[in-house]
Amino acid sequence: MRMGRFLLLFGISLTVLFGLLLAPPTEPAITRFTRGLVTVSAALIRLFGGRAVAIGDLLQDPLNHFAIQMAYGCNGAHVTILLWAAVLAFPSTWMQKVKGLAAGTAAIHVVNLVRFISLFYVGEYNRAWFDFAHLYLWESLMMIDTLVIFWTWAHFVRKSGQANAG
Repeated sequence: MRMGRFLLLFGISLTVLFGLLLAPPTEPAITRFTRGLVTVSAALIRLFGGRAVAIGDLLQDPLNHFAIQMAYGCNGAHVTILLWAAVLAFPSTWMQKVKGLAAGTAAIHVVNLVRFISLFYVGEYNRAWFDFAHLYLWESLMMIDTLVIFWTWAHFVRKSGQANAG
């Protein structure tokens, strides 16, 4: 019964959240968010001695002009929605949910920044490795990261003994 309730709430949450993400009125905010991530990535690369500039949703090396684009779906929003749907469906207090959403979202986006910056460097030096890292390695790691974040949060909720029926 509990699993059925979780799956039902998870499916409803997933549908509503993806609906909001894909709704035309949210597109400008998602575009600004994505460009902000590219700007932060360029700043972090420069902070650690690298060369990078942000041009909209492109991260570019100003000397050799190599660039990668943070395309739609590469900004961490999709895996964040998966996490949010799972947290919202899990039996816990609203305060626990808020803490899980905040900490989990931050963790996902830190890992996603590492992902994007690493892809920039890999792409600069080897296109075949870039394709593998982008399409297979990092896609899998982002999903695993999201699962680990959820399972860790759910473990602490259960361990606290404060889990409730919703």
